[in-house]
Amino acid sequence: MPKLVLMPVFDGFQTLDLTGPLEVFAGATRHVGNDYYSVVTASVGGGPVRSHSGLTIVPDIDLAAVSEAHTIVVPGGTGTHAPLPKLVDWLRVNAPLAVRIVSVCSGAFLLAEAGLLDGRRATTHWSVCDMLAKMFPDVEVDPEPIFVRDGNVATSAGVTSGIDLALALVEEDLGRDVALLIARHLVMYLRRPGNQTQFSAQLTAQAAERRPLREVQQWISEHPSAKLSVEALAARANLSPRQFARVFTAETGMTPGRYVDRVRLEAARRQLEDTEAGITKIAKTCGYGTPESMRRAFVRVLGVSPAEYRRRF
Repeated sequence: MPKLVLMPVFDGFQTLDLTGPLEVFAGATRHVGNDYYSVVTASVGGGPVRSHSGLTIVPDIDLAAVSEAHTIVVPGGTGTHAPLPKLVDWLRVNAPLAVRIVSVCSGAFLLAEAGLLDGRRATTHWSVCDMLAKMFPDVEVDPEPIFVRDGNVATSAGVTSGIDLALALVEEDLGRDVALLIARHLVMYLRRPGNQTQFSAQLTAQAAERRPLREVQQWISEHPSAKLSVEALAARANLSPRQFARVFTAETGMTPGRYVDRVRLEAARRQLEDTEAGITKIAKTCGYGTPESMRRAFVRVLGVSPAEYRRRF
């Protein structure tokens, strides 16, 4: 019997939160045969719903007609701000019967409202992580990763990260080759590791207001293998090391050392993804010095070694 992947929808849902994972599961079904996944959309009452971007869809069925599913994927969107009580009630009663419960973006609010995230670690879109933590203090909100799995409940940061999570689930069910084939059809990487941060260093950090500091940020990005100590960077900005560290942190929201670490990791990731250069060479050109130093950085931040990271892409 096909595994039922149920995707509840509602007025104000985020279109990509729905269609991204849907395309992954549908692609897997096309590849392995129509008897593996059955992907179904459902709304309260079964009527049409309109996304927050204006797209209207007609769901397959009334949500009340479903009592049990293998995987439930709940999208986010503005409709989660004032959720339908019948939708929350359905999740509270029926979601615990599912093998997997998944949310994309602010869909985590619906799971939390239904009590499904109590005592669990979860994530959501960076812009509403603080709100989720304040509204639901029993949820351990982690704003960093693109997705989090805690038991049979998985939450993701939103939009494209929902595709990463769906690919991880397909890989778990059907193996890496199937997930890779789907990723290629979608013209994307196999999947980002779940504990990869939601932003690159350049997006995480604010752009410094002072021109010399902005120029230092640019220098770091262009020269990851250079000597990037606080003293060296301070000299480029014509500031004392102490003053540089203070104003850099104040203006970017990140210490110089952490910013350098992020930039070097991202540079190494790009080379692993886009080139066939050896790990020793990449470690040197990205400022790690030794492969072991780079390996420790990858394991600490991404949870995988550089060799394993390359294998996944």
